[in-house]
Amino acid sequence: MPNARCFNLPADVNIASTQYRLASLAAGLLGLLALAACTSTPAPVAAVTPSPAPLPAPVPFDQAVLKAANAVFSSIPADQTTRRLVVIDPLVNGVTGEQSEATRAIGARIVDLARDKYPQFDIEPFTPQAVGRSPYVMVGTFTPVNAQNQPAGDREAFRFCLVMADLQSGKTIAKGVARAQLDGVDSTPTAFFRDSPAWTDDAQVKGYINTCQATKVGDPISPVYLDGILTAAVISEAIGAYSAGRYRDAIDLYNNARTTKAGNQLRVFNGLYLANWKLGRTEPAASAFGDAVDYSLSNNRLGVKFLFRPGSTGLDTAGDGSQPYDLWLQQIATKATDRHVCLQVVGNTSKTGSAALNDRISLLRAEYIKSRLEADNPALNGHLIANGAGSAANLIGTGADNETDALDRRVDFKVIPAC
Repeated sequence: MPNARCFNLPADVNIASTQYRLASLAAGLLGLLALAACTSTPAPVAAVTPSPAPLPAPVPFDQAVLKAANAVFSSIPADQTTRRLVVIDPLVNGVTGEQSEATRAIGARIVDLARDKYPQFDIEPFTPQAVGRSPYVMVGTFTPVNAQNQPAGDREAFRFCLVMADLQSGKTIAKGVARAQLDGVDSTPTAFFRDSPAWTDDAQVKGYINTCQATKVGDPISPVYLDGILTAAVISEAIGAYSAGRYRDAIDLYNNARTTKAGNQLRVFNGLYLANWKLGRTEPAASAFGDAVDYSLSNNRLGVKFLFRPGSTGLDTAGDGSQPYDLWLQQIATKATDRHVCLQVVGNTSKTGSAALNDRISLLRAEYIKSRLEADNPALNGHLIANGAGSAANLIGTGADNETDALDRRVDFKVIPAC
């Protein structure tokens, strides 16, 4: 309610003089101004943004698996008259797309749980034949994250996402999430992903990850994932053949995948390189690695596992795990020259140790790779720029400094618009 003082008028209203009339007019104007000031709209109060709900505490690995899997299976309405076919497209790291001993264990645990507790679901291997019967498809990601649940900074837990999708309706029908403790989790990549030399942001892998992480129940399945699911099933069989040492079978399966609409992807090129190299077929292996380089450069980013000796700019060529770095460098030099592109060569390190030292050594390693490429093909002089990122661009981020986070110590080749 306005303050009474806002309506005070002169008391002597009977004086009929010019002075009074002028004074009265002035007083009236002042009164109107005072009334406007008293009745003006108050300044808006800034809205208070509610704090986000605290994240649940991470739980032991097996407990997290059961939590997410039970949430998915129990939320699907049971049909007493129809058993439903389910296939599991192997789970992956939600940043790199790698499969690990942990994601493999998750898949096996889900199969056991379904057989013991959810008999209305028939679990079959992820094959083209099974996919052709339009089953439910389960996908999932298992990713090291920080305290804010993001894949950056100091990793404190695993973010676990599990989704069931119905190929008949083309929609997501159930989702479960959990957070797992870091302790007791074996993040060692499976054989194919451990041995794969190249990495890029592959569209097919991103389609898989988005199907899990970027959808809610009722959303359509990612079109990229849906269009490539038959190819993914063939690739899954090829990865299994490679891991079992059946390299000729793996080559046949990778070549079959390559002929499909979605076959132009890095997993196929990495697979053909690896299987041919294991069989001593140097020329086909070199050709396949060149295809991996060409594909990744067309995607504007190629990461290669050039592994260096600790604290050194020298490549680690000791032991049975040594890689044909000369072959890799020759193919990168050739493809970059053929494409007439400028490349930023970026060294990376894990987060272990001094940040300043990591920045310095990552730059020195990038400069070493740059010099090797220019030596292989002098036409690249003036087309390469070296840079060191230290641990700023870690993909795994656990700082384990072993094969589980080898991708964090890669060398990146990024296409840039000018040199």
